[in-house]
Amino acid sequence: MTNDKIDLSIVIVSYNVRELLARCLESVNSEQLTVNSKILATGDWRLATEIFVVDNASGDGSAAMVREKFPRAHLIENAENRGFAAANNQAFAQTRGRYVLMLNPDTEVRAGALETLVGFMDARPRAGACGGKLVYGDGALQHSAFAFPSLAQIFLDFFPLNWRLTDSRLNGRYPREWYARGAPFQIDHPLGADFLVRREAAEQAGWLDDKYFIYCEEIDWAMRIKRAGWQIWCVPQAEIVHHEARSTSQFRDAMFVELWRARKRLFDKHYSRAFRFAARQIVRAGLWNEARKARAAARAGGVTQDEIEKRLGAYEQVKGIFV
Repeated sequence: MTNDKIDLSIVIVSYNVRELLARCLESVNSEQLTVNSKILATGDWRLATEIFVVDNASGDGSAAMVREKFPRAHLIENAENRGFAAANNQAFAQTRGRYVLMLNPDTEVRAGALETLVGFMDARPRAGACGGKLVYGDGALQHSAFAFPSLAQIFLDFFPLNWRLTDSRLNGRYPREWYARGAPFQIDHPLGADFLVRREAAEQAGWLDDKYFIYCEEIDWAMRIKRAGWQIWCVPQAEIVHHEARSTSQFRDAMFVELWRARKRLFDKHYSRAFRFAARQIVRAGLWNEARKARAAARAGGVTQDEIEKRLGAYEQVKGIFV
């Protein structure tokens, strides 16, 4: 029986990660084969999906690979890198699914994950968004659910002190035992690597704010979804492998600047004047400390002169953002 109704629209924005993108799309296809096999065996409902790939002007042949190997995917080719939020919005505008999944190209969907996420959302009509459990390539847990940014989190970014604090609720992390239990739990926001949203919630809160080039767009989105009265959950039984930061690691210093530019926009948009004042002091103190450590590493021969100049230049740019 044919079904013209789309349950899930999957949107993948990619930049120069052709091989990882291929693995991601293969995993999505394998997931659908698993679901369809179950349907044939049991007569259960079918998870009808559509896939969008937005290529942000990659130079590695990613778009050609998608056209050749994954003709089912709707391919959008940008002539320039429009940024993560704007590129996602391009595809969101064309989606038809009851749910939309923002999925990173450096992920691999484990069997049953998509069906689990959609089934969870169907069972909880007040859930506006959710994310699965992310793991690294070796199977180790990767935190995939977070509390909204706090002053403590900003401080620990620059002054980590010890791993117990950086892995704690003080730093916005949820307990590892909650993932291990497997039961869904409410959160502030999932990582943008896999962020599934109910269409009604997205239409009420709005799609992504494309003034974010990269970073923090999912936090902003979650804040608006929650403000509109929806719940957000982590669903640990839906497991997804995340080969972290493969696109952004290509421009480390530039991405450091983009991260703090995005955070500044987030703070200006959603936080009080007192918070913004305190955040500015912490960031500037942290940058001074990072510059001090970088110069010490240069004197010890740990980094090249070119590296130190790029790093210090990035710190100065962020300092200029937090004036």
